Amino acid sequence: MTNNKQIPLSVPNLSLDILENIKECIETGWVSTGGRFITEFEEKIAKYVGVERAVSCQSGTSGLHLALRVLGIESGDEVIVPTVTFIAAVNPVKYMSAEPIFMDCDDTLNIDMDRLEDFLENECNYIDGKVINKKTSKQIKAIVVVHVFGNPVDMERLMKIREKYNLKVIEDSTEALGSYYLEGEYKGKYCGTIGDIGVYSFNANKIITTGGGGMVVSNDQELLDEVAFLGVQAKTNSLYFVHDEIGYNYRMTNIQAAFGIDQIDRLEEFIETKIKNYNIYKKALQNIDGLTLLPFRQDTRSNHWFYSILVDKNKYGIDRDELLRKLNEENIQARPLWRLIHKQKPYVGSQSYRIEKAEFYEKNLINVSCSSNLSEDEVEVVVGKLMEYKLPSV
Repeated sequence: MTNNKQIPLSVPNLSLDILENIKECIETGWVSTGGRFITEFEEKIAKYVGVERAVSCQSGTSGLHLALRVLGIESGDEVIVPTVTFIAAVNPVKYMSAEPIFMDCDDTLNIDMDRLEDFLENECNYIDGKVINKKTSKQIKAIVVVHVFGNPVDMERLMKIREKYNLKVIEDSTEALGSYYLEGEYKGKYCGTIGDIGVYSFNANKIITTGGGGMVVSNDQELLDEVAFLGVQAKTNSLYFVHDEIGYNYRMTNIQAAFGIDQIDRLEEFIETKIKNYNIYKKALQNIDGLTLLPFRQDTRSNHWFYSILVDKNKYGIDRDELLRKLNEENIQARPLWRLIHKQKPYVGSQSYRIEKAEFYEKNLINVSCSSNLSEDEVEVVVGKLMEYKLPSV
């Protein structure tokens, strides 16, 4: 029987309480890139993740672009990036006319630290505080890490690598707002607040949304000053319109921030629902041979943004693509893992290093419905279909 009600993958969880904020924007005329909600939202995000300051921007992508710019990435430089991510995590490297080097993932779907260390030790020279790629003779200046699906990267190990090789670290935390560490050196620290710069996204499918928009955080206030300066067209003198550098129109609007100040207050409620629904999936999938729900790191409190299921065709009876087709035909939105970035047309000529595990997950992983307003009944509908589609063992 077909499921008549659509169960989306990941949609905004909005409240009509926001309307009062929107009404104020309209009545005061502050609908664009100025207004009190921008400042209030920046302050709320900074307080939530435990930093002194946050700087809003147009999107997570623009935040990553600004991060690379203020960290000194220039034309001809190289930046280490994961291949398992959305392409927006990598494109800003090209915006700077720099070149990405792609790394494999581990079983958390995050960048493989073993491969990263092997690459730096065996494929690079460390000369006068600079990492030089043996293959290209170019300097590697930074690493972009993505906390994939809200599952925190091993930042303790990464920051030791950073220290050893004098590299900058950009935390793409666009999927990981609310994820933090429960153990180790960074106990209590939120994703995005450990590297040189962290970036969050408030796109409509993220755990909180402003429709679009992003936020940049750092413990280096000079970097944040530069991010704020460049994001508003680099005005040296705003009264007389003096611009001494090339800047960008990367400002968040007051209307977007008006959504944000309500959304951030509900974030913990959203995470609680996501964890509860994840555990329903987990219990049910233990009884479905051939489907494995990927875990989140036990030494962290993940925001559980996306749920990932590994499909073993030999045990389940159908492959990942057939399962995707069946679910979507039933109005249950599901999606595959991203196409690996090193295989995307703009990057086929870029350097990649021993990518193996990512290929496996690309072929066999599926993301299932995980909105923060997903009901338990809807989870049961999805689980019921996952049980129904399994073919009897031969």
